[in-house]
Amino acid sequence: MARAFVTAAAAVGIAASSLAGASASVAAPQQAAKPATSSLRVTVLSVNNLGLSTDRAKNWQSCLNAWGFNAGSVDGQLGPNSWAAAQRMLNAWGYNAGSVDGDPGHNTITALQFLNALNYNAGTADGIAGPQTRAAFWNYNATGC
Repeated sequence: MARAFVTAAAAVGIAASSLAGASASVAAPQQAAKPATSSLRVTVLSVNNLGLSTDRAKNWQSCLNAWGFNAGSVDGQLGPNSWAAAQRMLNAWGYNAGSVDGDPGHNTITALQFLNALNYNAGTADGIAGPQTRAAFWNYNATGC
């Protein structure tokens, strides 16, 4: 008896949803699809201070400029210009930061771990900006050059 009731209830539910679906499609016409593109051009500004405060990032930028690597304005925001300057500096000093693209990726972080040679304990030169590397970079930039 319970099985017959479930089957009957299922049949009523299917019929009801068919009717509801039919009436909904008649009542609400479909909207025309809108294009997903926009005419606005968006540029992403990547800032990665690697844990530095604005003041310490300014120290880093000032040193890069003083050493002749043109980090741009000293604003405390390590964006692509600052990182490209750092890559030029690291490459010039023999630490192989890879291509100069302004992105502090694996090669740049590995090269930045030269701080180990200056007794700043940046941890293993593995290209990972972990807590030791960030602390070493923080300490290195405590003052200007």
